[in-house]
Amino acid sequence: MRSSLPCQVEHVAEEPTRKIDGSAGDADYGVIGTTYSDYRRPDPRIAQVVWDALGDARTVLNVGAGAGSYEPTGRDVTAVEPSASMRAQRPESLSVAIDVVAESLPFPDKTFDAAMTTFSVHQWGELDAGLAEMRRVTRGPIVILTCDPELLDRFWLREYAPDVISTEGRRYPAMSRLAAGLGGEVSVDPVPIPFDCTDGFNEAYYGRPEELLVAGARAACSAWSFVDPEQAETYTARLAAAIGSGEWDAKYGPLREQPTFEGSLVLVRTMPAA
Repeated sequence: MRSSLPCQVEHVAEEPTRKIDGSAGDADYGVIGTTYSDYRRPDPRIAQVVWDALGDARTVLNVGAGAGSYEPTGRDVTAVEPSASMRAQRPESLSVAIDVVAESLPFPDKTFDAAMTTFSVHQWGELDAGLAEMRRVTRGPIVILTCDPELLDRFWLREYAPDVISTEGRRYPAMSRLAAGLGGEVSVDPVPIPFDCTDGFNEAYYGRPEELLVAGARAACSAWSFVDPEQAETYTARLAAAIGSGEWDAKYGPLREQPTFEGSLVLVRTMPAA
């Protein structure tokens, strides 16, 4: 449902430095995001978790909206996304995303019933400022789909590509920091990852390791872009050899039959203080 909310610039904060295509975080989506939507398609089961957390909100702000993954249908959604390459990948059925950053939202206080952001907070230049802005413009729940850095070691990729996991560990904010930045009543709940998950973040391939041998799949997971290309190729070759020799299956084969995986994926939800 297209948003009818006007872009009223009533609150202006200093923006973080932005890259050529407008990306405001630490990853340059003008380089790595051109085929993002080919591999990062919203999974309907994860989407339902996000939508349920929004409650009965009619107006929803989606911050760092990217190509539109997990935006709810049948609601009045306003999307903001600084990366031009990501905005260009949004389907016509969704509203046109506004070119602004989380740290400087151009809306009056308490404009929206709810706000959401998915796989985005770890890329904001000024996390605390972005969280404060979301709280400022939102009357009700704020919903964040992210990964808990304390749980990343549950995933076998730590053995074959340790720098990828350590990079994610540095980038994803701790749950305590999100709670402090959002305030109010905060809950953090695990989100089971389906075996055939259509959203290709690293852990989505927990039982399909061959998928991470595909360059496009790795490119859609921004942590890989922070690893030296030669090192990344070494990691890929290591994983390919482990799969080919049967080593991976000897260690992790039961995951190929496991319907869900409880890794680092979590849903953070906060309601404003009474």
